[in-house]
Amino acid sequence: MSVASQPIGLPAAAATGGIARIRTRVVRAAYRRPFRISSGVSNELVSLVVEVETTDGVVGVGETSPMTAYTGETLAGVRTAIEDHLAPALVGHDPLDRAGAHLLMDSALRGQHVAKSGLDIALHDLAGVLSGWPVHVLLGGNIRSRVETAWVVGLGTLDEMAAEAAEYAERGFRHLKVKGGEDPSRDLELVRAVLAALPPGAELCLDANEGYDAGTALPVLSKMADAGLALVEQPLPRWDLAGLVRLRERLDLRLMVDESMQSLQDALEIVRRGAADVLNIKILKVGGLHRALQIAHLAEAAGVAVKVGSMPELGVATLAAVHLAAAVPGATVPADLVGPLLVREEPLAPKTFSDVNGWVEVPTRPGLGHDL
Repeated sequence: MSVASQPIGLPAAAATGGIARIRTRVVRAAYRRPFRISSGVSNELVSLVVEVETTDGVVGVGETSPMTAYTGETLAGVRTAIEDHLAPALVGHDPLDRAGAHLLMDSALRGQHVAKSGLDIALHDLAGVLSGWPVHVLLGGNIRSRVETAWVVGLGTLDEMAAEAAEYAERGFRHLKVKGGEDPSRDLELVRAVLAALPPGAELCLDANEGYDAGTALPVLSKMADAGLALVEQPLPRWDLAGLVRLRERLDLRLMVDESMQSLQDALEIVRRGAADVLNIKILKVGGLHRALQIAHLAEAAGVAVKVGSMPELGVATLAAVHLAAAVPGATVPADLVGPLLVREEPLAPKTFSDVNGWVEVPTRPGLGHDL
């Protein structure tokens, strides 16, 4: 693990207790083993830690972790967006006005959800520190004292993936997700092999990462459903909502969207068209906790279940996901909170993620409850 720090020289805010300065630093942590999905392989998890400080010297900590192949945003681009555009727009702003902060950020820069999420998470942590409340209370809920999480198995050989899924099922993870999407026929073999290796009661999800097309998805997914697959994630390209609607109508299998939902507006269109049974809400993808909570409320109104996902990221952003899952009644699908478990040394919240076997305890300290 290595840490590089570079403060942004911003003027102090005029209003007492307003946002005075914002700093960023890059944090790198090596994966225990290379993490591979259909869009590429990575040997280390790289995050950008964001610190928002008030004129009174109180600091809130956020984190964002761009995955270029997934969101199109690079680490350098995210850092530039924060330092040159978003941070100057927020200096002097009331740190408790998180909705107003999003209006300012959206006026300063279009898109850039990954960059905005780092600041949003820091503002939620800061609000918790200032108020004395944990973030899940600020989000309006205390539904769960612990959050169930799935184990995510990256691409490998069939034997390797089945063995890893079985190992973590024995450790206490009752919901397993395996990566696929490179070859539908191989994915069918994978699903059968993993299900044969899992103990009774374990549930399996396949994440196809947009790897199928409308012609091949239905027959292969029907066979997977017959084999016992419980959930399939993003089998078709993100733009093909009509295809997702047809799949959902014909499959005896729950369908979850991820890449198709990049914003609150995307979520509205998905539920309007009936394109999914589950929305995978990734905080960094949609712009932070404020936007994620809006999507969760929309899903609740539409009767659509929620999964709180990750991209993955390190401890601070993962804690934000824990608080969201603790506050949202509809977050009934086990979350994906394994980023800190995939690296050799977790530098941001090691106490929370030192002993996770299918469940993450929700911190009750003010703010996010990180260990920085």
